[in-house]
Amino acid sequence: MLDMRLYMAQRLSAMAMGPFVLVHIAVMIYAIQGGLSASEILSRTQGSVFWFLFYGLFVVAAGLHGAIGLRVIAHEMLGLKGWSLGAITWGFGIGVIYMGARAVMAVTGL
Repeated sequence: MLDMRLYMAQRLSAMAMGPFVLVHIAVMIYAIQGGLSASEILSRTQGSVFWFLFYGLFVVAAGLHGAIGLRVIAHEMLGLKGWSLGAITWGFGIGVIYMGARAVMAVTGL
């Protein structure tokens, strides 16, 4: 039952990341073609609740997606089971989300 839930969670996180990736790429192309510097981009994102929520949700989806994928790989390739598999999965997921959240806070200033 857990495997099916994780399978569905990974598929849902992938579906969520699709629009995030497309918007992120579109914004980066717009910024580059517009000749914006890094400081100009950061000045536009500082204090923005929209970008905070956008990239915050992106980070959570990516952390969840990656952690579930790593769980499958660690089980199949390394034969990990039980608490060691859970520790690696949770540690990786929490680490990615933590680092991503710090980056989002730095970019948005929130």
